[in-house]
Amino acid sequence: MKIYNYAAGPAKLPDQVISQIQEELPSVQGSGMSILEISHRSALFENILADAQQDLRDLMKIPDNYHILFFQGGGTGQFAAAPLNLATNHRKIALLDSGHWAVRAGDEATRLGFDMDTLASTKNIQYQSLPHLPENQNLDQYDYLHLTMNNTIEGTAYHQPVRPINTELVADMSSNFLAETYNVTDFGLIFAGAQKNLGPAGVTVVIVRDDLVHKVENVPSILDYDLFVKKNSLYNTPPVFPIYTAGLVLKWLKEIGGIDEMQKINEQKSQMLYDFLDQSKLFTNHITPSDRSLTNIPFTTGDEQLDNQVINAATEHGLMSLKGHRSVGGLRASLYNAMPIEGAQVLVDFLEDFEKHYQGGH
Repeated sequence: MKIYNYAAGPAKLPDQVISQIQEELPSVQGSGMSILEISHRSALFENILADAQQDLRDLMKIPDNYHILFFQGGGTGQFAAAPLNLATNHRKIALLDSGHWAVRAGDEATRLGFDMDTLASTKNIQYQSLPHLPENQNLDQYDYLHLTMNNTIEGTAYHQPVRPINTELVADMSSNFLAETYNVTDFGLIFAGAQKNLGPAGVTVVIVRDDLVHKVENVPSILDYDLFVKKNSLYNTPPVFPIYTAGLVLKWLKEIGGIDEMQKINEQKSQMLYDFLDQSKLFTNHITPSDRSLTNIPFTTGDEQLDNQVINAATEHGLMSLKGHRSVGGLRASLYNAMPIEGAQVLVDFLEDFEKHYQGGH
């Protein structure tokens, strides 16, 4: 039985990347040493790091005045790092409350003593659509606006960035990084945990414009952008294996045609599932269509027990990790970059079959 993994993260990696890791694990690039044991100070790893940085720069068309950094601590670590490094003028941050992870980012900044203002929220409608900035609002009193580009739990995404007036835009792209095309110059800072579209958990990518990097007093070294720029992300031992794996994924993404091609594939996958859900009499997706995510698709029967029956039956058919986040329940299919089109089709076929048999029995 073939297994399909719809987990929200850590998530599926490309099959060819898994195969290459397996093949190279005893001796990476013919070195006689495993990637799990090589020194981060070795020329071998420095080349792996440089390749990953250049491939990411090529794929995202990142200009020379942006730095690419690799941190540990996940997106959650960047909830602290971003304000500590960037909110040094007004010590005030603006936020659009689009769901769980936006709230978590705001809470972390508040814990660190920064003022956080929520400018718009869709909490009152269970985050079924995205909040937007009030028109022509001048944000010059804020150091930046924090935006969660794709809401993993709620299933919404900003397919075009919000454009704040007179402040920087900081984007958490953790769950749609490399899954759809954005213009990097629209952002002052982008960060993303790797474990959705880029690699295994353990490395976090930060893309930050040069003029936003400066020496800040009392920032923990492990979160210091200025220090990581100067040390090329090698201030301490970096997550060697996740960076190596991310490099393989980036080369795979180049081979299939880059982010533009990946976005077309992701649109095809997600549309297959949305088209089924929109005509289904059993399953429902409640998200405003224009705000729907390409990568995370929540849906429900409206009955918790029935949802669990679907999840259990899916698991028996090799369709794994379809349980929705505990805060919202229901089901969720994460169709990240490494999920093949056939994975979306198999899921739709299963749901159609379940609905047919369910309705036939009722």
